[in-house]
Amino acid sequence: MRILVLLSRFPYPLVKGDKLRAFHHIKELAKKHEIILVALSDTKVEQKSITILSTYCSAIKVIRLPKWKIYCNLLLHLLFTNKSLQVAYFYNKRAQKKINEYLIKYQPDHIYCQLIRVTEYVRKTNIKKTLDYMDALARGMERRVEDAPFYIKWFLKTEATRLKRYEHFIFNDFDNKIIISEQDRALIVHINNDEIKIVPNGVDYETYRIKESKKEFDLIFTGNMAYPPNVDSVVYLVNTIMPLVWEEKPAINLIIVGDQPSSKVLKLKSNKVIVTGWIEDMSAYYSKSNIFIAPMQIGTGLQNKLLEAMAMKLPCITSPLANNALGAIPNEHILIGSNEKEYTHHIINLIENKNLYIKIAENGYQFVTKNYTWEGSTAILENLIISTP
Repeated sequence: MRILVLLSRFPYPLVKGDKLRAFHHIKELAKKHEIILVALSDTKVEQKSITILSTYCSAIKVIRLPKWKIYCNLLLHLLFTNKSLQVAYFYNKRAQKKINEYLIKYQPDHIYCQLIRVTEYVRKTNIKKTLDYMDALARGMERRVEDAPFYIKWFLKTEATRLKRYEHFIFNDFDNKIIISEQDRALIVHINNDEIKIVPNGVDYETYRIKESKKEFDLIFTGNMAYPPNVDSVVYLVNTIMPLVWEEKPAINLIIVGDQPSSKVLKLKSNKVIVTGWIEDMSAYYSKSNIFIAPMQIGTGLQNKLLEAMAMKLPCITSPLANNALGAIPNEHILIGSNEKEYTHHIINLIENKNLYIKIAENGYQFVTKNYTWEGSTAILENLIISTP
């Protein structure tokens, strides 16, 4: 089968969750199907990234979105339409023309769209198609409103409303709909949201395998550090949780690993808090760390960082919000904190109680390897695609 994959970003390097998911779905689907990759991009895509994807794709088309057109589009839609700005950001008529040409040229049997951002380009076509909602974007935006500065609350509320409307509007234009977790499915506002199939993420177990390494860091947090839920999480961790930890264990250190650290994140640096910025091998930092912590307060979707850490046998501490998507059993596979005192208790307990440390690390590893593989998740997607009537 010839599948055209339409993305809002080029799926390499793997610095964001949508890129990671798209890359592994393409890699797995390419084992049995011909993949035509069409990716939008507001920045230059390096040739080495294209070369890596060419291993799995028979054709690769990158459509550049000029920044000035993006900003004009956003202003126009903010003032004069009710369309989601996430959709407006990634849409322009020149790109539409090119995509129409690619559909005629390649005659795909199926179109696979990741995120509602790109759905406008193909929603009217008669070709069979699948939409990956991935996360409940509208609910994620609503959660950001609560802690946002007053001067952007209106903007975030407006976009949350528009996203919710568009998530509903686009639903019936696609033959298949998938999403990353049951928690996110329930947040898509549509009477038939039970039609959305759950396709979880997986782990690249070749990359994130257990490695013997000298432990240099007590605690580790990973992720794209320009992403608001990650920024919110590490600010809460450093400013609220860690002072309580340091009262009892003053020598404890924390490393924050991830691309594009925002100014808020960079301000957290100290002799006990390391901020790395972009690094090529995330697994090396997991192997040098003792405990993974992700006190996520906002956001949606499944946290890839938890899957990766569990795959490397790090005991993990996270929030109820993050674990709702993951589905691990508290105190068996993972430790859950609902406030700073609980997080502090879990951190110190793992440091002092070797048996607990081993139990959570081992059980977490068994849980993730049993439930989260890219082969398994992509098989669900593939079955939907090939069985579309």
